[in-house]
Amino acid sequence: MSKMKGIRIEKVTLNIGAGKDQPRLEKGVALLAAIAESTPVKTITNKRIQEWGLRPGLPIGCKLTLRKNKAIKLLPRLLEAMENKLDERQFDENGNIAFGIQEYIEIPGVKYDPKIGIMGLQVCITLERPGYRIKKRRLLARKIPARHRITKQEAIIFMADNFKTKVGAE
Repeated sequence: MSKMKGIRIEKVTLNIGAGKDQPRLEKGVALLAAIAESTPVKTITNKRIQEWGLRPGLPIGCKLTLRKNKAIKLLPRLLEAMENKLDERQFDENGNIAFGIQEYIEIPGVKYDPKIGIMGLQVCITLERPGYRIKKRRLLARKIPARHRITKQEAIIFMADNFKTKVGAE
């Protein structure tokens, strides 16, 4: 197999949506900081949705992006919270993986904090191959050719081989 066909983890993104509930948002920021030992950023709404009480500039959630070694180190713990089982529906056609963790205390090494309470979070894993830089570069950005994209099946095989995950409908 060519070195350019190898798959690697580009990033792991942790996300907590809080809506307009500001105390829940502060708990979410504290939770993400405790799980990943990094500082999360607040996500801000751009649209006005009057029924939900949202207006532009209002913080409604928080997220944290981990790359390289930090992502690879945290990912096995997040998968262990899911008992190393993923559903086929959690993989998209571009080889990305997304799943939710119902309660953060299921993650090994994270203790219950009474100030935070019980809270869940979403995890998104983005996979890439060498050469994906052409999609993001500033000069002469290009599309990734179809034969170089990561398929759903390749992502499933990558996760099974590298993280011992079982994939199947439950």
